[in-house]
Amino acid sequence: MVSLFFVLRRFIRALAGAWRRDEEFRSLAYLVLIILASGTIFYSTVEESGVVDALYFSVTTLTTVGLGDLAPTTTLGKLFTVLYIFVGISLIAGFITTLAKETFASGKRRRGNGEGQESAPSS
Repeated sequence: MVSLFFVLRRFIRALAGAWRRDEEFRSLAYLVLIILASGTIFYSTVEESGVVDALYFSVTTLTTVGLGDLAPTTTLGKLFTVLYIFVGISLIAGFITTLAKETFASGKRRRGNGEGQESAPSS
């Protein structure tokens, strides 16, 4: 449980650092939110899903988890999903890549500042 806390803390730090330093990350974050919202709205109206089910389907589709418990049933829904996957996976990949770069960069910055390093013995 403690390790989960440390991983979560590192993830939140990376998010905050990327948000402060990287305009591309902010743009990608907004685009990911927009595409998730558009997918949720589409699936809840066209496929007549509940909002939570529509959001769940949007997230599992864009993260390529695709559990198979929900699927579009209309032709329009299936065609939208094909386009949604191509556009959405590209955005999600860019978002995750940018976040990973920030995570590694923040680790290097912390190590460069002396955090996590033992002090060298003095002679």
